[in-house]
Amino acid sequence: MFNNWSELLPTIKSAFGALGKSNPKMVEAYTALGKAAADNDVLDAKTRELISIAVAITTRCDGCIGVHTDAAIKAGATREEIAATLATAVSLNAGAAYIYSLRALEAHDALKK
Repeated sequence: MFNNWSELLPTIKSAFGALGKSNPKMVEAYTALGKAAADNDVLDAKTRELISIAVAITTRCDGCIGVHTDAAIKAGATREEIAATLATAVSLNAGAAYIYSLRALEAHDALKK
């Protein structure tokens, strides 16, 4: 429909490797950040990946969607769990638009004076 997801993952890995050759310290730090975030006994891998999918949706990151959906599947997430996660992401984006709508009205009122 939108992307060839099975081709996207190897492309990301290849690009990640190319970036690592150009800027290895940045890629090492990025990798360490992900490992540090996952290194806890509070959230299991499936929950972390479902959260990551929701964040990927709200930040509009296709690569993140592919990587974290794949990881969620490997962690045991079902299609239904992913769909519920997406509903949360959609509602959060709608909430953000609602709040920012209030800012637009506030700007109008302040500028109209």
